[in-house]
Amino acid sequence: MSQADSFGSLPLAEVVVDDVHVTIRISALISAFGVLAGMLLIVGAVREYRSGASILWIAAGVVIFLSALYTLVRDVRRLRTGPTT
Repeated sequence: MSQADSFGSLPLAEVVVDDVHVTIRISALISAFGVLAGMLLIVGAVREYRSGASILWIAAGVVIFLSALYTLVRDVRRLRTGPTT
């Protein structure tokens, strides 16, 4: 067996990268940053509302935050159950 036919002490046939699981983890990480961005948007909207801006900024921030939170929950559930394919 040559060096090109193995990965460290494992043969190449045993080295498997689960691309679906990695993709789901990355998606969950991006969703977590989306929730963080949504929270920052709500904080900024509240500050602007206190200085005289429209209440619609807060409403938009809440909608964006809730949609990001829903996406994060969906991704975490998918991460826990594993891929369906």
